[in-house]
Amino acid sequence: MTAVPGYIVFCIFLALTAAMDSESILTKSPPPADAKLAYGTDPYQFGEMRLPGGKGRHPVLTFIHGGFWRAKYDLKHAGHLCAALAKSGIATWNLEYRRVGNFGGGWPGTFEDILQGYRFLSQLAARYSLDMNRSLIAGHSAGGQLALCLAAHQRLAVAVISLAGVVDLQQAWDLHLSHDAVAEFLGGSPQRVPKRYEEASPIQLPLGQTPQWLIHGADDDTVPPVMSRHYVEVKRKRGEQANLLQIEHAGHFDLIDPESNAWKQVQETTLQLIQRSGRRHPLSGMPAKP
Repeated sequence: MTAVPGYIVFCIFLALTAAMDSESILTKSPPPADAKLAYGTDPYQFGEMRLPGGKGRHPVLTFIHGGFWRAKYDLKHAGHLCAALAKSGIATWNLEYRRVGNFGGGWPGTFEDILQGYRFLSQLAARYSLDMNRSLIAGHSAGGQLALCLAAHQRLAVAVISLAGVVDLQQAWDLHLSHDAVAEFLGGSPQRVPKRYEEASPIQLPLGQTPQWLIHGADDDTVPPVMSRHYVEVKRKRGEQANLLQIEHAGHFDLIDPESNAWKQVQETTLQLIQRSGRRHPLSGMPAKP
């Protein structure tokens, strides 16, 4: 048997260690939130608010966690990302919602929660000094699908960010991602419930001139990066402002891990969008009034 050179073994070890490190974010406890607030009566209809230090009106990011829409995964792991953004000067509203396995979860109940939770944020603006003229929406994995759907239905955010998002539900079915998770979420195959695939799939929904940033790791083996690439191609042909940032040597969970090498690019993109939003009105796209 031919021996494998030591440096190759070492490189493989480093790659596997990095992947495991970022995936471990699913089990690590995040820094505590500043407030846990209910936006509905169901136990899963709540959000976590994290605030930057200092006074003044804070830009705010609504974050939607992933987990292939299943009840097994909650908002806990997204607390790391939200805490890191709060340290960088952005208030974060980390949404929980009913998922597949919870009563009322799945389509459309899951999305109805996201919509209700986002609208509730405007009621919190005065209490927490939030600047709704500098409001972003972001989501990871299945949360990327929900974030883009939210931006399509609620034209208030100045930009939307999809991190390794499941942005084409027909393709998710074709690839049988996570053992046909999309069929669990929508209640069947595209042949059985075609209308649901049309109304829930971001690639089918017009987002107008809302800036869209799709960030994807080149080494993602959970949601293939080709999905985001194809999405951007389709949306640009339709005249939408879709942009792609593919991060080399990054996997699925690196994008939400503040300790990963990919995090700097995710954070910088978010901060740049916040800075641009301060110069534009979120509804019309016109320069904000002084």
